[in-house]
Amino acid sequence: MSSVGFQLSSDQAEAYDTVSQLLRAAGIDLDNAQLLPQASDKSAVMALIGKAGSGKTLLLSQLYEALADIGIELITGDYESRRRRDKRTLAILAPTNKAASVLRMRGVPATTIHRILYTPLYDPEYEKIAEWLSGNEEKPTIEGLTQDALDRAYDFFQTHKSIAGALAAAGLRGSDFIIGWKRREEPLDLAFVDEASMLDERQFEDLKDIFSTLIMFGDPAQLAPVNQSGAMVFDGLEPSQKIELSRIHRQEQDNPILDLAHALGDPSVGFEDFEARIQEIANRDDRVVWGQRVEVDLMARSPVLVWRNATRIRLINAFRKVHDAPEDALLSGEPLICDGIELPLKHRKKRIDLEARGLVKGAQVVYLGAGRRPGFSKLHVLGAEDPQVSAASIIKIEIPDEEEPFIPFAANMGAAFLHGSAVTIHKAQGSQWDTVQVFAPDIYAAARMGRSEAGQPLWKRLAYVAITRAQNRLVWVVRSRLSKPTHPLGIDDLRTLEAAPLALQID
Repeated sequence: MSSVGFQLSSDQAEAYDTVSQLLRAAGIDLDNAQLLPQASDKSAVMALIGKAGSGKTLLLSQLYEALADIGIELITGDYESRRRRDKRTLAILAPTNKAASVLRMRGVPATTIHRILYTPLYDPEYEKIAEWLSGNEEKPTIEGLTQDALDRAYDFFQTHKSIAGALAAAGLRGSDFIIGWKRREEPLDLAFVDEASMLDERQFEDLKDIFSTLIMFGDPAQLAPVNQSGAMVFDGLEPSQKIELSRIHRQEQDNPILDLAHALGDPSVGFEDFEARIQEIANRDDRVVWGQRVEVDLMARSPVLVWRNATRIRLINAFRKVHDAPEDALLSGEPLICDGIELPLKHRKKRIDLEARGLVKGAQVVYLGAGRRPGFSKLHVLGAEDPQVSAASIIKIEIPDEEEPFIPFAANMGAAFLHGSAVTIHKAQGSQWDTVQVFAPDIYAAARMGRSEAGQPLWKRLAYVAITRAQNRLVWVVRSRLSKPTHPLGIDDLRTLEAAPLALQID
């Protein structure tokens, strides 16, 4: 096994060796630090699967570091040098901005799948900076940018490996240097895909078309995409293409949230047994809370996780009511969830612009205020590397027991949003928050129904996904009550840079 600088368990060591063998067959030799030319007639797909805490992300990060050490070039989605054609490349991908940001916080320079499908077109003047940061050109002289600004860009890039982030550190905005987007035409080399349980078949096929070597990291205990009848894309792979991590690695002190997640794997544990275990742990560990009400202050940035859509709508309206939100407008700081792009096919370029900036279905967004043009909103896309956006938007506030949503602010067409103070557990997959509130009456309703998915009781899959969204603290809410806010909604916790408008005016 390659020396990777940390102690591996037996199943992790076996997984690392298996991935290394796959890479060696593709011309990437970690043991001997060799990068051979890519064999165009070879392709391979592998899945590394395991439950929460099994070490998937640790292995992904260590494999990335080993590949970076031997000189593989990273494709980040924000810039690609024209001089990379003869180099071996790696892209680290996640299905959503939030999932990618979780990896970036752990030092892994991840981007979204969508940012790889579409590549940015740079203004030629600022492309000189990108080529310099990539190591292909000398330090340029750019009108309007001081040498100190360029030095800030260079220092940022050494740590974060993001061209867009480096240019932002120099004082530029995306609208300054990105002049458009295009669908990728040339194939790429190697990809690691995190949160692969979220992939649908169309995304899987797109990735196989683009990458000659595709390694997926996923959790088989999560919920499959809603249109795939409980199946995940890696379920259809041959046994030889799958590696399973079976051992659960905890922090130095046991993690009670992971303990609860893995207790769900015991067939003898029923819902009442599980709740009794939660209550027992809550009595001795403040990382698990037996909640008598939903804490409204948390809902602005960490949505309550529910199963039923009716529950989601009731909680959203209760959240807006306790904040005295007007019926005909949004307050700055209200959370939103992107529900897709409502544009006709003839506006394909505008759709690409929106999606490339992170406004894909399921993206978590904070409303900053009305835009400068009618129908536009200023938005902060949570988890995006360049989060400030101004875009044509259609914001829908759903009302209990009413079929049609109330639309307080709308363009004729553009990005559509639902309120984000409560979301379904399905939509929460791929995201993590410091503190997560799970609405237990919904989980109980699923248990009462007795439904199963892929051979597992549905309530257990729902509970597993919901509680593993919590990084440090889990609140298991057992009553349909809402607290009063301790402070008004605001945006002080977000970057205060003004949103850069996208050219999305619909004629």
